[in-house]
Amino acid sequence: MSAPATYASRFLADAIQIAGKIDPATVEEVVRIIRQTKEANGRLFFCGSGGGAGHASHAACDFRKLGGIESYSVTDNVSELTARTNDDSFETAYSEWLKVSRFGPKDCLFVFSVGGGDEERGVSRNLVSAMKLALSVNASIVGIAGRDGGMLAKVADAAVIIPTLSAADVTAQTEGFQAVVWHLIVTHPDVCATTPHWESITSS
Repeated sequence: MSAPATYASRFLADAIQIAGKIDPATVEEVVRIIRQTKEANGRLFFCGSGGGAGHASHAACDFRKLGGIESYSVTDNVSELTARTNDDSFETAYSEWLKVSRFGPKDCLFVFSVGGGDEERGVSRNLVSAMKLALSVNASIVGIAGRDGGMLAKVADAAVIIPTLSAADVTAQTEGFQAVVWHLIVTHPDVCATTPHWESITSS
């Protein structure tokens, strides 16, 4: 008789299945759009809430350093973020930040979200407002989301959807795989402009 599955073994087994279900063609389409943005001298603007905001900050660093693309995270200036949230609303904090950056048709909005935003149910309204702004200025939209992808899946030029195997783990698995997928994108030969530090050190 086999030992009962532990939470760790089940979570990792689910992760293996999820990895096999992610659509590589969609990832390649995100790569194409980002490369197109770079070639047009456009900029990448990363946004998310919670764990997605953490991804946004990390990704902005890597796409600048490794990809050679002018990149920003809309939540990196906590003073501006909290001022906009306090004085206006959290719903418009990201879109108003983007307006000051003259966000336009050559640029690309990269969204990290577990559910992809839902205007009707009032979920992730800050991300919804940012995507609506991107649509209004004809900017590109890409992103990585879980569940059914929400608004992101409906309006993005390309959106990678992290499949849901266990509803109880949807946030943890989605945010974990967001990191895997955007690292795949930034190190893709069509995006990466320089060798990461550890890869540049030869083994003795």
